Amino acid sequence: MRRNDREVTDKNRIIEILEKSKVIHIGIHDGEFPYVLPLHYGFELSGEKIIFYMHGAKQGHKVDLINSNSKVGFVVECDVEPFSGGDVPCRYGSFYASIMGKGCISLVEDDSEKIHGLEVLMKTQTNRSFHFDKEMADSVCVMKIECSSYTAKSIPK
Repeated sequence: MRRNDREVTDKNRIIEILEKSKVIHIGIHDGEFPYVLPLHYGFELSGEKIIFYMHGAKQGHKVDLINSNSKVGFVVECDVEPFSGGDVPCRYGSFYASIMGKGCISLVEDDSEKIHGLEVLMKTQTNRSFHFDKEMADSVCVMKIECSSYTAKSIPK
């Protein structure tokens, strides 16, 4: 990280960023250009590792790309608010908090893990607990990113 003064290392602040952010932007390999898509997500921590769960259609370009190359990059952001630099254009900017990283994405096949992933997703998105059954989980594709490395940074207001 170039700007160490913006680095966030406090685990509680990282969790706060993950809870406030509601959309993850994932970059997947697609030949010459990356394929970037926004998805709602749920997360959980496993030690220092972040695990993201997302859901979507069971077929399509995204699923084909995941099956051909599981390496992805991602970013989440929250608290984005522009600030003025007055008469000096180079002093304009934004307050924000973000986490970016990389990892491996997979399609979750195990029924109990699919249910778990959907429950984690809904808890992150709504701060409420929901129960899913096998039939509900079978209707969607559940994806999981096991984050191998990440950095968090912030320009707080």
